[in-house]
Amino acid sequence: MDKTIGRTRWAIAEGYIPGRSNGPAPELESHEACCILNATDDDANIRIRIYYEDREPAGPYTLTVPARRTKHLRFNELQDPEPIPRDTPYASVIESDVPIVVQHTRLDSRQAENALMSTIAYSQA
Repeated sequence: MDKTIGRTRWAIAEGYIPGRSNGPAPELESHEACCILNATDDDANIRIRIYYEDREPAGPYTLTVPARRTKHLRFNELQDPEPIPRDTPYASVIESDVPIVVQHTRLDSRQAENALMSTIAYSQA
């Protein structure tokens, strides 16, 4: 019986990396993250494209999530082909060559009362 879980295309329609933080870095640095689960027996080759309101998309950003592993990726740590600007709304499309599961999380620590938001991304295919 095939027990593969996940999809090969995911979207996070809402992204925003706050420009300031309140608390020690890197633990309480404001950030966006996607948690990628690869429960397959093959490495997942991931491509991420970033979409903006007022300019052409950036990417692809590429990474590999090994078979039967997870990766917690902070969007504010992406550098190649270009850093994602802070205080700028964006969206992302995450594609993989094997089925994966993607969860989206934001830590907003601009105030001492931190805000944490997490949701499953939208999947297709």
